[in-house]
Amino acid sequence: MNSGTSRGTARTEKTLWAFLALSLVWGASFLFMKVGLDGLAPAQIVMGRIWFGALTLAAVMTVTRRHWPRDPKLWGHMVVVAITFGVAPYSLFAWAEQSVPSGLASIYNATTPIMTLLLTPLVLRSERLSRAQSGGVLIGIVGVVVLSAPWQLIGSADLAGSVPGQLACLGATFCYGFSGLYLRRFVFGRGVDSLTLSAMEICLAAPIALLLLPFGGLQPVQVSAPVVLSIAALGVLGTGFAYIWYYRVLGEWGAARASTVTYLAPVVGVVLGAVLLGETVSWYEPVGGLIVIAGIVASQRGWRMLRRATSPAQPLSAPQPRSHASSS
Repeated sequence: MNSGTSRGTARTEKTLWAFLALSLVWGASFLFMKVGLDGLAPAQIVMGRIWFGALTLAAVMTVTRRHWPRDPKLWGHMVVVAITFGVAPYSLFAWAEQSVPSGLASIYNATTPIMTLLLTPLVLRSERLSRAQSGGVLIGIVGVVVLSAPWQLIGSADLAGSVPGQLACLGATFCYGFSGLYLRRFVFGRGVDSLTLSAMEICLAAPIALLLLPFGGLQPVQVSAPVVLSIAALGVLGTGFAYIWYYRVLGEWGAARASTVTYLAPVVGVVLGAVLLGETVSWYEPVGGLIVIAGIVASQRGWRMLRRATSPAQPLSAPQPRSHASSS
């Protein structure tokens, strides 16, 4: 094995670990938001997690002695990303969880690949899905349907009353799907590493999030240890380090396949509920989880093929063809 292949294999393995860590942290984020709602308004949760995340990433930037980019066009594009991948979906999910269970919210989060597929022809004409990738996405969708057990929801008055919240969840995943494609078209290929891009986005989102103050951001809070720890975890892990991992996965795998990270969120939510909250696990939950994992494997064209590949897409720090960053 030559040095180039070795480096490609090592990079692929690191991306896989980033994918798994991201799945765990973002899956747990819905539980953290639900706990945070015990003492905070949705707007306060959004501001708290973003500011914790911004401080974390700014500290990492300082420790690693990275320099902030000076390209004004790049900063302009990152403002769009800060809104569509940060403030907007965070606000929608936090508001939705007032009426939607955290597990159901995590299941809706798994529709991000569907949104990505719907938006790809409009935002990113140069990227097309292979049959294996499309098949993997469809398998994952089947797993999410089994995991959500729609036959259990029929006749549920509580869930029927949460329709606005469920629509808000879909709005959030629409934002996620759009932002991933926007990054691929307008941001990647400029020679900026994933950590710097993550820090730019969240640090831009921090002042934007202050616009939520008139919408419940100033109401009295009920501080408790679980609430504080949940918001800190949302910020440091779910909004800080998770963004570094996400940008790495997105840059290596592409928008559609990177969005399959959301398939594992329902699985993580079920496990956390059973282990930490003593929730009962029904037969369809592990079955759906296995189907979801099968979809992820299929979308990545199998573990063996993925290990042989050096890079399905250009890494973030390398120059990319002009077609990937056109119209900037």
